[in-house]
Amino acid sequence: MSFKFEELRVYQEAILFSNSIYKLSIQWPSQYRYNLTDQLIRAALSIPLNIAEGSSRTSKDFQHFLSIARGSCYECIALITIAHQQKLVSLQQRNQLRDTVESISKMLSSLKNKI
Repeated sequence: MSFKFEELRVYQEAILFSNSIYKLSIQWPSQYRYNLTDQLIRAALSIPLNIAEGSSRTSKDFQHFLSIARGSCYECIALITIAHQQKLVSLQQRNQLRDTVESISKMLSSLKNKI
């Protein structure tokens, strides 16, 4: 069985982003485990989860869930910045992650406007 949201490119990109956050943050020292790591993982997961859940609702509700997903993108940007300042991610990693989040955020806005 396939769900319609699984066909959305923004959902697929958000899943890839979430997985990359898991792979990256699992390497961080344990002192960051219950704050920065967990918060970044939750924010990253919130993006595809809100796309999935919102797709089962009315168009107006779906737009609201897409807005929440976009807010999670902004949260990821702040957390990635903090991780960089804590020297947990390199400048190159930070820039790559920011580019990915920016792309997902734009796709969310575009999808919201099409609904």
